[in-house]
Amino acid sequence: MQNRVTTPRTLLAARRQAFGPGVAEPPPPILRSWERCAALGLDFGQRPRVEPLTAAEMRAAFDRSEALRQTCRPEIEALHAEAQATGSLVILTDADGLILDTLGSDSFAGRAAQVALRPGVPWSESLTGTNAIGTALVERRPVEVRGAEHYFEPHRILSCAAMPILGADGTVLGVLDLTGPAAIHQGHALGLVGLAVAAIEHRLLDTVPSGCEVLRLHRDAGLLGTPREGVLVFEGRRLVGANRHGLALLGLAWTDLGAEHAAGHGGDTAPGLLSLRDATGAPLYGRLQGAPAPIRRRPAAEAARQAVVSPSPEGPILDPGTDKLLARAVRLIDAGIPVVVEGETGTGKEVFARAAHAACMRSQKPFVAVNCAALPETLIEAELFGYEPGAFTGAARHGAKGLLRQAEGGLLFLDEIGDMPLALQSRLLRALQEREVLPVGGTRPVPVDFALICATHRDLSRMVEEGAFRADLFYRVAPYRVRLAPLRDRPDRLALVRGLWARSDGPARGVTLSPSCEKALAEADWPGNLRQLAACLKALAVLAEAGEVLGVEDLPEGVARPPAVALAPRREPEAGRLDTLARDAMQAALAAHGGNVSRAARSLGISRSTLYRRCLTERAGA
Repeated sequence: MQNRVTTPRTLLAARRQAFGPGVAEPPPPILRSWERCAALGLDFGQRPRVEPLTAAEMRAAFDRSEALRQTCRPEIEALHAEAQATGSLVILTDADGLILDTLGSDSFAGRAAQVALRPGVPWSESLTGTNAIGTALVERRPVEVRGAEHYFEPHRILSCAAMPILGADGTVLGVLDLTGPAAIHQGHALGLVGLAVAAIEHRLLDTVPSGCEVLRLHRDAGLLGTPREGVLVFEGRRLVGANRHGLALLGLAWTDLGAEHAAGHGGDTAPGLLSLRDATGAPLYGRLQGAPAPIRRRPAAEAARQAVVSPSPEGPILDPGTDKLLARAVRLIDAGIPVVVEGETGTGKEVFARAAHAACMRSQKPFVAVNCAALPETLIEAELFGYEPGAFTGAARHGAKGLLRQAEGGLLFLDEIGDMPLALQSRLLRALQEREVLPVGGTRPVPVDFALICATHRDLSRMVEEGAFRADLFYRVAPYRVRLAPLRDRPDRLALVRGLWARSDGPARGVTLSPSCEKALAEADWPGNLRQLAACLKALAVLAEAGEVLGVEDLPEGVARPPAVALAPRREPEAGRLDTLARDAMQAALAAHGGNVSRAARSLGISRSTLYRRCLTERAGA
């Protein structure tokens, strides 16, 4: 066994000896990495001691990195063919060097697994010595490590090229790596990885953040809009985001983020095309996207009072807390991460999902809602996945695409997913994992691409414990759960009543709610939540007379809480006498108010429905 190398000088001598005579000295990043490994006391003659994650730890790590995996998927698949042709592997890791995915040559994957190069194993430099993944993370730059340049002897069968994936703020999100056998020199590997990472980082800056301007620039106007362009994100005069190309073109570094910059430019050379100068004075071309809207900051109390302002006929009415949940859901959807919306019946789960679709990057593509509890169990598989012509008796002659394929490019909303039969849950899980569906009666899978929101009034985690819902499907669809509060717990009930009333037909006919009526509506129990409240307001608007002011007495029975008033005991008149007196009083009130039922009922302190039942219906039957 070799002695442990403890100093950079003895380490370098030992490593040069391992290279053999006549071999050029490794580049500086490799030498720096060897020195760091020596300082950690790693013995390059032994096998590194790394332990793969447990199943639970892997599941948690993969869920945390789902957005990164989805973002990198097109480039990984593009590199897949190259990896297979050269007997290599495409590898994606998280920001700590934990391997998330490997794709490529099956034969080489077996050899790589012998040195723990497989999903669930950390390949940070401090654990596995000098290697492209771990060293690229430390150096924050592209790194190639070939054969004997690896610190540990078992790893010298590998030749690796890796590059960190950086977010718009310079944060390391992960590493993309191309690894093959050391015996085959792959001089183009680092270039391919660099192109793929540039495309990934460019996609991360596709959208313009709210209140920001995005400047896209290049020395060649024809390359604007491509992954080779530079991108800078400004909030006012402050630089808040960028990609590597953008910083390099202007001679900036990641440390310049957060600073204010004056961007002067000449006249437009074409509509929307700016003429700029780089750090050396050479001409640049750029396009400016977005325009920061003026922001008026208001106290939290005022914001709460104005939670409902000019409501649109379709959009949801959200309190500030729910609005934050919606913003988070949109960010997750844009990152390809599923969301589960939980809440009692009538709390607006589908309304929430539609609002998330309208605000996300897939808003121009379909929103497909599926009520898993309403589909007939015998046809649910065909409804979801589609079917081929003649797949079963009664099938359409030309087959059907199925709801999952109808959501292509858009958002699929699976309502009441807790009611999905167990047998179908495994099919859905496979479709979500493979991103493809197999139609009923078909033999060839069809690729699908959609974002996913699920909703349920059930407790899915308890259903998993009871065996009523698959645990693997739960972990796939519920990495993030949003719970909508029941109406009785919402802090904005009065604003909600006013907002929903503004959407009804009442205001257009001059019908208004009195303050006492609004208060009673806001304080009612509403076991059916928003759905019940909206239906009640719609009924009030339909029954009201034009220009009428509705009071508590106009509310349906059971809505307004009866006042807690103790009545003095009194002698009850005979039942027949009481009926006669009541009917006479109602008829007199109707005559006094010219037949206006609402005003007559109000003058008597009874509801209109009581007046109809006790007086008008009896008159009609007489």
